[in-house]
Formats: sequence, C-alpha cells, structure tokens
Amino acid sequence: MTPAMNTIADGGAVHAAGQSSSAAPVVEVLSVEKTYPNGTRALEPVDLTVRDGEFVTLLGPSGCGKSTLLKMIAGLAAPSDGRILWWRHGADAVGAPGRKLSMVFQEATLMPWARVHRNARLPLDLAGVERAAAGRAVSEALALVGLEKFSQSYPRELSGGMQMRVSIARSLVTEPNLLLMDEPFGALDEITRNRLDSDLLALWAKKRLTVMFVTHSIYEAVFLSTRVVVMSARPGRILREVAIDEPFPRGEAFRVSQQFAMYCRELSELLAVASASGASDD
Repeated sequence: MTPAMNTIADGGAVHAAGQSSSAAPVVEVLSVEKTYPNGTRALEPVDLTVRDGEFVTLLGPSGCGKSTLLKMIAGLAAPSDGRILWWRHGADAVGAPGRKLSMVFQEATLMPWARVHRNARLPLDLAGVERAAAGRAVSEALALVGLEKFSQSYPRELSGGMQMRVSIARSLVTEPNLLLMDEPFGALDEITRNRLDSDLLALWAKKRLTVMFVTHSIYEAVFLSTRVVVMSARPGRILREVAIDEPFPRGEAFRVSQQFAMYCRELSELLAVASASGASDD
C-alpha cells in the first residue's frame, strides 16, 4: 500500500479555477514549431501562455507533440522556429533570477544501487550543494511525498507508486516554481493513480507551484486541472482550451459529480475531433 501524503493535505492554499487569469506569465510559447531532421513535422505553430499558480494539462492523441512541447519548455529540446519565454526572459535561457523549473518524466529512472535519500539528492549533488544543506532539503522533500520513513530503502524495495514519489521528491529538492510532468502516473494502476493525483493537488497547493502536466487520461485531466489544452494529431497544434471551473480542493465527490461527467464528455468529443484531424503513430 502506497503511503498517502497526508502531511501536505492540511494548510495548503485553496486555488480557484481561473483565479490566475491576471497573474504574471510563467511560460510564453510564441509560434513555436518543431520539425525533426528526418522531415517529420511534430508541431505546427503553437501559442500558449501559462500563468503563475495554474495547473495546465496537455491532452491529445499519441504522437501529437505533447511531450515534445513539454521538453522544449524544459529546455531539453530546441524549437525549429518560434520562441519560448520564461518569466518574461528570452528564449536563450531557461528560468530567471530566483526562478527554477523541474521535470518529472514518464518513468521514475532511479539509480537502483542508491538508496532513496541519495536518489532524491542527485540534483543537489550535481549542483555542488553543501552536504548538510542538501540533506535538509531532501528530508523536507521526502516528507512532502510521504516517504520520510523510506529514506534508506532501495528502489527495488518500493512499489511503482512509491518509486514515482521518489522521482517527484527529486524534482522538489531544488524548490522549483514551475513543475513539468510528462505522464508520470501513466504506468500505475487506477487506484494508485487516483491517490497520487489527489496527493499532487495537495502538493501543488502547499508549495504554490505552477504545473504543466501531460496525460492521455481525460479523467485525470479533469480532476487535476485549472485548464486543459487539447492538441490535435500530428502535426500538433492547439485545438481548444477548456477551463475546469471547479473549486479546490477536489475529492471523490467531484469524480462522481455531474459536472465532472460534463467536462469528460466535452473533452472526449474534442479528442475525437483531434484524432481525426491527422495521423499519428507514436
């Protein structure tokens, strides 16, 4: 059984969908395109602004460029054309003074020979952070994800959900303002996935993060997001944005509500249009 992040459920900020509409931009994607050297056009011009405190989910068919767009925002890939601005700074540098971003990938990608504490400490080791300060940051991050009692465990001793929690803790040790997540719970069973979705919302509120999240799940997108960006099949482009105008915190009552079903139906219809708009074979 995966330990719940009860430590972050209380005292977190309560976000309201749409409250960030006048907040400062965190990321501005300006006419960004991506064409690979083999000629494959992954993205048509994409324009997107993500503001401070939002939880924005990218939803679309496989191969539509969701992960590609996220990697470009993370600075792990370069656009073929267009610009990405972070905190109003130019596309030549990710971040700004006092601003940081971090990314959680589809797989936990932990070092199997290292204990949980050392896995979570990796970004700080690479940055040359003094050991005592790094230890304090790791302890706080592990407590946030409910793994403080597992700091001396090896990855093989953890469930899949717990391994993903370690990956999230590793992304938090640098105290990012922007958290990018590329289908982090896609390989988990539904019960674990739903629990981690709830825990993630509590973490988002507790740390006052801005989150960009990629998923194939309509249900996950509706439950988590302040806004869902639906992308068309390759070459990817933004087909529609849907605001999930429901209060936080969200619980099981929301999952079975009429409003939840309404949003899911709208996104399902949009995905049908998105899938028919092109061919993809990711």
